[in-house]
Amino acid sequence: MTTLPAGLNQQVLVLNKAYAAIRVVSARRAFILLAKHAAEIIALEGERYINYDFATWTELSELQQHLEPEEHSWIRTPRFSIAIPTIVRLFRYDKFPAIRPTLNRRNIYARDHNLCQYCGTRFATRELTLDHVVPRVQGGVHSWENLVCACVDCNRRKGGRTPRQARMQLIKTPREPSRPTARSLRVGPRTYRSWRAFLNDAYWNVELND
Repeated sequence: MTTLPAGLNQQVLVLNKAYAAIRVVSARRAFILLAKHAAEIIALEGERYINYDFATWTELSELQQHLEPEEHSWIRTPRFSIAIPTIVRLFRYDKFPAIRPTLNRRNIYARDHNLCQYCGTRFATRELTLDHVVPRVQGGVHSWENLVCACVDCNRRKGGRTPRQARMQLIKTPREPSRPTARSLRVGPRTYRSWRAFLNDAYWNVELND
C-alpha cells in the first residue's frame, strides 16, 4: 500500500472566479483541480497576490526550494518537490454555494445564545443539553423547530412531556436561523496571513494555532 505524504491533508482555501472564498479543501483535492486545469494558484509575495498556473508553479518550486524553503510546506517525492499552495482560484465557478445552517448541537447553542429556553439562564456549553420540544416518544421530529437549548434541571423537570404538559413556557419559538453560523477554521499564522484578504469576517471564524 502506498502512503500519501502527510502534507496532502493541509488546508487550502478555494476562491471562486470572482476571488471570493467559498470553501476549504485538502491539498490533495487542490492539486487535482490544478492538474485538471480547473484552477490556478494565488500566492502572496510581499504585499501582492500573484496568479500562477500549475506548470509555472512547479518550475518556481525548484527555485523556492533553494531560496526560501522555510516559507512553504512541501510535498516531497524521490523525483521532485513542490510547494503546497495555500490558495487556489477556480476558473469557471462564479457562484456562492447554497448553504443552509447545519442542524447540529453547536449551531443550536449558537442560535439560542447558550440560553436555556425554559428558565432563560445562560450556561456554559458543557452545562447545556438539547431538548425536543415535542418529545420523540410523542412523535416529535429532529428539526430546528423542535430542538432547543435546555439546562440539565429544566430538561429533567420537563422529561418526556411537551412544555404544556409540564407547565413550562418557552422563552421564544424555535426557528431555523436565516443565515449559517460562521465556519470555524483553525490555521497557522502564516496560512492566515495569505488568506486574510479573502475572508469575510462575518462568515468565517478563524482561530489561529500556536
